[in-house]
Amino acid sequence: METLGYIIIFTLIGSIVSLIGGVLLLIKEKFTIKISHFLTSFAAGTLLGTAFFDLLPEAQEAADGRGANIFLWALIGILIFFLLERFIHHHSHHNHHDHGKDHEHKEAVVPLLIIGDSLHNFIDGVAIAATFLVSIPLGIVTSLAVATHEIPQEIGDFGLMLNKGIPRKKVIWINLYSAAAALGGAILTYLAKDFLQGLLPAVLALTSGFFIYIAVANLIPEIHLRENQKIAFWETVMLVSGVFVVYLVISLLEGRV
Repeated sequence: METLGYIIIFTLIGSIVSLIGGVLLLIKEKFTIKISHFLTSFAAGTLLGTAFFDLLPEAQEAADGRGANIFLWALIGILIFFLLERFIHHHSHHNHHDHGKDHEHKEAVVPLLIIGDSLHNFIDGVAIAATFLVSIPLGIVTSLAVATHEIPQEIGDFGLMLNKGIPRKKVIWINLYSAAAALGGAILTYLAKDFLQGLLPAVLALTSGFFIYIAVANLIPEIHLRENQKIAFWETVMLVSGVFVVYLVISLLEGRV
């Protein structure tokens, strides 16, 4: 199969899998909310595992002889996501105080959420395509990490939109359009592969920075919010399991695809 075929298939799989959480919320709300924090823990583990076991080593290998500082690019990736989140939170907070009526707040916040989610999905698509350009196994592992961290995020997005009074059918369509941004990012990255070839070490390191930031700044703080010791234990198990699963998948795929 051609590389473009792998990119399209796994980007679509990642987008479809990520929507499962939101659809589950519509069908079985109580059950989905109950398991969402375990999914968050597992997602944090897969992101950290992918960043440190796969993306950074591949970036370092690709950078040999090119003089690229992959750790600088990983830090830049973390800072980019931080600034993106600051922008989104600032405008959400600003709109909340500027509009006193609830329906006005809904109109202000929901488009911002959609824009932020679409941009996030676009970056995910870029990450998937860029890693497939390096190797098929790396692309598969990255797709796995993207899918797992998107599931709890989509649960949160679905829940917020429903809370703002958006009809269920419209919520599904909004998230489908937003998920399509991942495919757009993936295809554009593939089309620009000749230009990106020399930049792949930096792109891989940037992606690792994105993944580290999402895990450490978004997902792990949510895990720490739980005070129930029994739940905290199983959340820890799920996080470590996420790291182990990525390590296992990388070991199985290395040199066999």
